[in-house]
Amino acid sequence: MVFAPIVLFVYNRPEHARKTVVALQNNILASYSELFIYSDGAKNDHAKAKVDEIREYIKTINGFKQVTIFNREKNFGLATNIIDGVTKTVNEYGKVIVLEDDMITSPYFLQFMNDALDVYEEVENVACIHGYLYPLNTILSETFFIKGADCWGWAAWKRSWDLFEMDGKKLLKKIMEQKKQHEFNFDGTYNFLRMLKGQISGRNDSWAVRWYASAFLANKLTLYPGISLVNNIGNDASGTHCGESNVFEVIIADRRIDVIKIDIVENKLARSSFVSFYKENLSFRKRLIRWLKRLLNIWDHAVYSG
Repeated sequence: MVFAPIVLFVYNRPEHARKTVVALQNNILASYSELFIYSDGAKNDHAKAKVDEIREYIKTINGFKQVTIFNREKNFGLATNIIDGVTKTVNEYGKVIVLEDDMITSPYFLQFMNDALDVYEEVENVACIHGYLYPLNTILSETFFIKGADCWGWAAWKRSWDLFEMDGKKLLKKIMEQKKQHEFNFDGTYNFLRMLKGQISGRNDSWAVRWYASAFLANKLTLYPGISLVNNIGNDASGTHCGESNVFEVIIADRRIDVIKIDIVENKLARSSFVSFYKENLSFRKRLIRWLKRLLNIWDHAVYSG
């Protein structure tokens, strides 16, 4: 097996990056894997000290077959940094494993990614391999498929990344023309369409919603593990594009996930479990209630302290 290169994107969160790298170093295939690190340039003087700290740290990273560092001279922004880095790497190597600086991986993450990339390499309907799984209440099969693509610890081939459409307007137009708004929003339980519209209008700079939409419109599938191999530690309000929430916290797998070729169809039970998770945790009403509770807690603390 030719192991896929790993691309890691970092910016100005040195503590998150250290934890991400240490977990990756503990992967059983780390020493066989090439690591490419893209360090984005500082957006302003306030960010420069942390960016400099990150860059000093990444120079010390070892434990991989080879480490190559790309220090951006200017601030690309998250989306451009990722799109450019993924495109260059996958065009050269034909496949890629992608992580951001807030992803804690299981020791079996790289094994799963490489196994799945190998098993489904020639299966055109499979666009993406994903390492993270929501904390669901349902016990799912060892691996399963969901329509679209995902972004928290993932892998793809050149053939599938070539589907990526930069222009959010084109993606939105196709979704509307094909009347797939409800399906795109997981039966109306999470407003991915609003996220896409926000990207178009400049309210956000999401590459991930465009990746999801590109694969979704092409009727491609993503392979997930039945147990999460990734925990996202970035939902602590430390990042540019994330808020604070613990609803995504998971216990990562302590064993290898077996990858065998399964039916290339969306798993209905898994999809309904995703819908339930969105409905219970990410709907506007639920998020508003959590926000009000935090506000009341802050108010109560202020009154008590005063």
